[in-house]
Amino acid sequence: MNLGQPDAPGRDYGAILRALERRGRLRSLAPARGIDFSSNDYLALSEAAPLRQALIAALDRGVAVGAGGSRLLRGNHPEHEALEARAAAFFGAPRALYFGGGFIANFALLSLLPQRDDLVVHDALIHASCHEGMRAGQAQCVAAAHNDAGAVEDRLRAWRAAGGKGRAWIVVESLYSMDGDFAPLADLAAIAARHDAMLVIDEAHATGVFGPEGRGLSAEYEGRENVIALHTCGKALGAMGALVCGPAPIIEFLVNRSRAFIYATAPSPLLAVAVREALDLLEREPERRLRLQRLMAFANREIELRCGVRPSGSQILPVIVGESRRAMLLAQAMQARGFDIRGIRPPTVPEGSARLRIALTLHVDEATTASMLDTLREALGELPA
Repeated sequence: MNLGQPDAPGRDYGAILRALERRGRLRSLAPARGIDFSSNDYLALSEAAPLRQALIAALDRGVAVGAGGSRLLRGNHPEHEALEARAAAFFGAPRALYFGGGFIANFALLSLLPQRDDLVVHDALIHASCHEGMRAGQAQCVAAAHNDAGAVEDRLRAWRAAGGKGRAWIVVESLYSMDGDFAPLADLAAIAARHDAMLVIDEAHATGVFGPEGRGLSAEYEGRENVIALHTCGKALGAMGALVCGPAPIIEFLVNRSRAFIYATAPSPLLAVAVREALDLLEREPERRLRLQRLMAFANREIELRCGVRPSGSQILPVIVGESRRAMLLAQAMQARGFDIRGIRPPTVPEGSARLRIALTLHVDEATTASMLDTLREALGELPA
């Protein structure tokens, strides 16, 4: 088959790619380049010696590299179960279930748990994985304005007034990955309680960074019967996978009915070892989080003073440019000066809001961050209109 020519309506892949390139939206894989201001390795655990040592020790005692099958066949390993027990205790949840990644975990949750008569109210800027799960599920799904708890409650009331009989679900991120801002979790938890709704909190970018001992922004709500939290393991925890934490019946239902869990090869037992060590490290080395907090405070103050960019208050600092090509030119200018900062374009972000996404990690210090911000100020001044 000639992939550059249509063999069926809408399948001229080459033409689609050329159209993306004309619109400044063609993606390509690129290696890491320059100083890290783009990764989600917030605590620099992916290269931390304690994680490497834990993996070496696990290999020495015979832990397998691969699981060899799904968890329900022969792939269930004692390291998976040890991690899940540790995670449940660490996050304060009744149970935890380890998935291979955050995308598949969100997909599993939202494609399975909300039923045909239910309503899912989600934040307008929720992650793409949530959208894919909702699209594959049976429930009615509606968006609420970003970080507007009142809009969420209005959606719930309108649904009930129109005869909605099922269960309501509220789906949010605690810290949004492209804007770096925080969900009003206290208000949302109160709304969930008033409306007998389930509250699903994606903690991907808060786990390890915020909350007591890095337990996330949902720490005070975990353990409630109507709260499910997702903690990804490939960001601040430095490894890979995702932990779904929630009530025991929810976890058992996922094990029994989630095709994304049942038919997937289990994550490597070695990754479970690494994640468990990362959780232990959060308790043993609180100074990592404190160093990141100090860096966040510095960068949020200085990005406004030096560049006139509104601070987010978190480790994710968006620099909104608007048009996709301008965002990519700015990213290229920063990369050429030695700073690995990537441009983010629609459809990942809304139309007209292409941006740089600056991520703060312990791979850099205040002096390097100051140098990056001075360079950003210069690059912004050189950006063509």
